[in-house]
Amino acid sequence: MNRRLAILSVLLRYPDEALRADLPQVASAITDAGFRADLASNLARLVRRLGLGDALDREEDYVRLFDRGRGTSLHLFEHVHGDTRNRGPAMIELAQVYEQSGFALDARELPDYLPLFLEFCAHAEPGVTTNLLGQCAPILDQLHAKLLGRGTATSRAYAAIVAAVLAEAGVRPEARPTEEQELSDAEELAALDAAYESEPVVFGPESDPDKQGARAKLGAMIDRLRTLRANHAIR
Repeated sequence: MNRRLAILSVLLRYPDEALRADLPQVASAITDAGFRADLASNLARLVRRLGLGDALDREEDYVRLFDRGRGTSLHLFEHVHGDTRNRGPAMIELAQVYEQSGFALDARELPDYLPLFLEFCAHAEPGVTTNLLGQCAPILDQLHAKLLGRGTATSRAYAAIVAAVLAEAGVRPEARPTEEQELSDAEELAALDAAYESEPVVFGPESDPDKQGARAKLGAMIDRLRTLRANHAIR
């Protein structure tokens, strides 16, 4: 399993109570998953941002960023085909790639949904993952640029996830934060560090990672893919 892609998939989930409960494990996993140092730092900042403050604010930030308009949609083909008839065949082709690798989709989710796409890539054969990431790199680079262009702390935090996905494809994003944005991010990181040190942080109602055995490993967080054949079961 590619642990880095699995972590990135989890971080792109809707930041509900369940995700906040998983954040301590995500934070721990980031430190030893092999991310480039600057990416690890940015991802850690996102984890802290999601864990602090009002949960409803974090959820509202997510909806505002990803669910209102196509510009920063988490559906990959929205950035290429929109609602045109070409999107259907592209969806079918991607779903067939999933099935040929032994994975079944949840009927409620579309195959181009980025968190689901990353879940699949985390468990697929390396050659399949490399090919898919390479094909999607231009789309991801476009998404990264649009997230930075929104100019908010939240959008830049999520842009770090996309930058980390591009790194898995061996690509550095074309768009870069401005000097002003980098200074703002540094100030925010310092504030988050201070908040961590000054008071205990409770990520969710079940923040103890050992409270349930399913939280003992990062793989337990991957619950959307189902196997079609036993010899291709996710391990």
